[in-house]
Formats: sequence, C-alpha cells, structure tokens
Amino acid sequence: MLELAMTFLYYSSLFQQHETGAHHPERPARVRGVWQRLEDAGLTEQCTLTRAAPLTHSDVTQVHDEDVVHRLEQMAARGGGQLDADTVMSERSLEAALLAAGSAVSAVDAVLTGHDTNAFCLIRPPGHHATPHHSMGFCLVNNVALAAQRALDHHQLDRILIVDWDVHHGNGTQDVFYEEPRVTFFSSHRFPFYPGTGRMTETGRGDGLGTTFNLPVAYGTPVERYLDRFRSMLDDAVTRCRPDLVLVSAGFDAHRDDPIGSLDLETEHFGALSRLVNEVAREYCQGRLVSLLEGGYNVEALADSVVVHVKELLQPAP
Repeated sequence: MLELAMTFLYYSSLFQQHETGAHHPERPARVRGVWQRLEDAGLTEQCTLTRAAPLTHSDVTQVHDEDVVHRLEQMAARGGGQLDADTVMSERSLEAALLAAGSAVSAVDAVLTGHDTNAFCLIRPPGHHATPHHSMGFCLVNNVALAAQRALDHHQLDRILIVDWDVHHGNGTQDVFYEEPRVTFFSSHRFPFYPGTGRMTETGRGDGLGTTFNLPVAYGTPVERYLDRFRSMLDDAVTRCRPDLVLVSAGFDAHRDDPIGSLDLETEHFGALSRLVNEVAREYCQGRLVSLLEGGYNVEALADSVVVHVKELLQPAP
C-alpha cells in the first residue's frame, strides 16, 4: 500500500525584494521563474503552502558572530551596497534573508512534528557560503546551518545529515559544524573551483573528526561516474550518521546549462540525486527531509530541475 507524502512548500514574494542588479546571476527572476513553473505543473496545489516568521537578530547569532549581523543591519540601513566583490545587498535584502532562514527553521519544526513529511524551501538569498564570521558568495546568513542548529537545540536531535550538491563547496556550513559530532556534512562539488575548499582530506576536527565527507569532482568527469561516486560517499556518510533528520542544500548550478557552474548534469540527474536522499530519509527517519534552494543561475534549467526535485519529494512512500 502506498502512502502519499506530505510536502510543505515555503515561498514569499519578499524573496524578490532582495535586489542584486540586472547583471548579477543571483537575481529575483530565479525564484519567480521557479514559482511559475511549479504552478504551471500543478505542484503548488499538491504541496502544503506554509508561511514562516523571519528570524530575529538573536536567532541568527546561534550560528553567526554578532559582527556579521551588525554589518548586515548597517548595510541595510544605508539602502544596500557591496559586502564583497560578489555579495550584494539592497534595502530589503536583510528582511528577505531573515525570512529565508525563518522558512528553513519553520520547515524543520513542521517536519519533525509531523509524520512522513518533508519540505522544500524556495528561498533566496542562498546561504551555504556564509561562515560564522563572514557573509560571502551571494550568501548573507547560513540557512541550512540555522535549520540544523534548530534541530539540535530545540528538538534535541543528535544525528543530523546535511547533503549539499550545489556545484560550489558549502564552506560556510562546513565551518559551522567542523567540530560538531552531531552533524554529518556531505558535500559534492566541482573542484578546483570557488571557494577553494572541500578537499577530500577535510574530514572534521576534534569531536567532529570523521563527520565531514567531501566529494571534489573535476570538471569533465562523466556524469555516470559522478553519480556512482555520489552514491558511494552518501552511503558512507549515512552509515556514519544514521540520521534522525536529512537537510539538503539543493543547488542546481551543476546543470550543464548553468552559466557559472556546470558539471554537465541534466535535469533528470537532479531527479536521481533527489531520489537518493529521499530514500535515505525514508529508511532512517520516517521521510523527514528539509530541502533548501541554494544555487542555480540559468532560470529555465533551474525551474525544470526544481520541478523534478519536488516531484520526487511528493512520491508516495511504500
């Protein structure tokens, strides 16, 4: 007998108010295009649309230094500007970032208090490059790290798996949990590439030694080889963790049509990745999975890939 999964979907038009400029790849059209494609495919009607509250200054400092939050507040008060060469703020960017992180935290609460539930957060700005000390790489605050911290502190979980398949290494997430034994972090990413981290030898430190799994992938690696290596290392991470919750930093910039990433993946391959993490969640933690949008900068390819991803989340569980 098949049981339909309940998938929570988080989205707000506020995410379009994070203005980055007409030529910046991380632009409002990304989420606008995805939302329209989800509607056209009838997927918004199949999901449970959910609203979240933004995080507060105090909430964000569970993961980030006070200085990070102060700088964001000061930049927003000035009407925006450049945090670094790549990372742009407008007047309402901090509002969008706090709501994005709040959506991630709300999704964790919803999934952990439900049964056979998962969630997808259609949010921006992305978060996985934001370290405890710096906003960087298009990211203001680290959404997935704040979600994981919520699961640790509020729900008292001690076995959390974060899977990051964005084409760029999730350096910020790794930094937050590098010495944390309760969080296992698995990142597959193009290497050498921005931000320059994510070597296979980076495996954690102190009490967290052995909880970080990095899969650096050279440009030009055949897709089937990439998928085989992803599956193998995911198995290793799952064996180490046996998770109570799966979090996914779902970047789609490894797509072959992406203008700044690309590992030659096609849209269908994101379905395969989605299926793998969904199977892990169903085997170990009653399907409890929260997926957060990270990268993906070809609007058409991004929308197509997210549709495939959400369809997998909605698949009936055996």
